[in-house]
Amino acid sequence: MKSKEILQEANNQSEKIIANRRYLHTHAETGFDLTETISYVKNELISMGCTPVDCGKSGIVTLIGGQKNGKTFLLRADMDALPIEEEADVTFRSQTGKMHACGHDMHTSMLLGAARILKAHESEIEGTIKLMFQPAEEIFEGSSDMIHSGLLKNPDVDAALMIHVMAGLPFEPGTVVISSPGVSAPAADYFEIRIQGKGCHGSMPNTGVDPINVAAHILIALQEINARELALMDKAVLTIGTINAGVAANVIPDTAVMGGTLRTYDEDVRDTIKTRMSEIVSGIASTFRAEAEVVFGSGCPTLVNDQSLSSCAENYLKELLGQEKAFTSEQLQAMSGPGKSSKTAGSEDFAYVSHEVPSIMIALAAGQPEKGYCYPQHHPKVKFDETALSTGSAVYAYTAMKWLEEHK
Repeated sequence: MKSKEILQEANNQSEKIIANRRYLHTHAETGFDLTETISYVKNELISMGCTPVDCGKSGIVTLIGGQKNGKTFLLRADMDALPIEEEADVTFRSQTGKMHACGHDMHTSMLLGAARILKAHESEIEGTIKLMFQPAEEIFEGSSDMIHSGLLKNPDVDAALMIHVMAGLPFEPGTVVISSPGVSAPAADYFEIRIQGKGCHGSMPNTGVDPINVAAHILIALQEINARELALMDKAVLTIGTINAGVAANVIPDTAVMGGTLRTYDEDVRDTIKTRMSEIVSGIASTFRAEAEVVFGSGCPTLVNDQSLSSCAENYLKELLGQEKAFTSEQLQAMSGPGKSSKTAGSEDFAYVSHEVPSIMIALAAGQPEKGYCYPQHHPKVKFDETALSTGSAVYAYTAMKWLEEHK
């Protein structure tokens, strides 16, 4: 198997990959509610001779290869969009009131393109390649749901790869950044702080317990964790994004609810902050005669990149794309200058897979600011450069086949 052959095959089906992407973009769906998306992906897989199987609430798995004994390599693409009304200037704007503002339509179409390449080379695959089409990444629930439904079994997965397109990178479309070993994306936790006070007339605060006052003190007190309880290298971001209480200006309400997120690059730091949040919230509430609790909702752990797999991916992708279009996150950091982080601040629920099997995250440049791709991910006007799609398909296919060939 030659790298240039794989790249050429991907380029040859560029129009098909783009057509897949535009259909998915137009029919964007969110969370686990992916009826149209699932039907489309399954039909595409069946048309190329694959046998898609349901996995979990809305996931799809299919196997390619298996004609030769060997290990199993997992390729992942997420399928869900965001609850955003699209404002991007494109001819294929979403018709659903939802938007693929994070590029998951790109990921899914690239993996479908890779599937066609892999089917054409099925007899050459030294083992099995498992394709994972995942729902509910944006709410950090899809990957875990698929794992609990047997994703990594039958056959057991030995290594895994994900690609994420990136808008606004100052690199030629199709340039890849291979994550260096270690954590590349932070853990994420959504939380709600529920404060129970005692409502009363605003003119008689002594007869009640003001939950808004408690919320104000909690908001300030939580900042103390970063300022005084974390070491210099213990990076974390604790954000309160919502505070909701009351309906009338002259009434002290019964309750107040605060909502926010926590991002951390270290699991021990994550646990420490969550413990301290509960202690601070409870203590502040008690001080002011109220009751309060922190309720942690959906989230995901840190995304950990395997050292050996990172090294392999770097070698493979430099073979495939050339030295000028493939580099590591450490090399990116060196190019960016001192003080710049090579880690992303966005969390990624592929992290659940990375805690089970050796995994690697690869970023794919898909939109240069100087060419008009100036809006960031999750923005209603974000656009992605479709010329990167065929490269993404080649990256998926070549990395999996090459790794299996070297790990017989």
